[in-house]
Amino acid sequence: MSVPEIRAEELKQRLESGENLFLLDVRDEFEFEISNIGGQLIPLPELRRRVSELDANQKIVTVCKMGPRGAKAVQVLHNAGFNHVWNLSGGIHAWSDRVDRSVRKY
Repeated sequence: MSVPEIRAEELKQRLESGENLFLLDVRDEFEFEISNIGGQLIPLPELRRRVSELDANQKIVTVCKMGPRGAKAVQVLHNAGFNHVWNLSGGIHAWSDRVDRSVRKY
């Protein structure tokens, strides 16, 4: 299954335009504490059991360090019946490189 992705620049534009997007950060807690872009933290290993905390009707963008965990999270959510989910292509590193250099890379 190919995972729908969104580029950092498009995400920034959509957020700035006021689109209601839910950012789901699937990294570990220590990574989230180093840097984040304001999403809700649900680490990937916890996602299957915590999926009920999310709204299946909401547009969700998964965020990780560089993309692979976000892609896995999209698959977990699709399997749980979520239809409006995208992975942030390149993760927090892409956001730092192309949108906001103040977001710390690690």
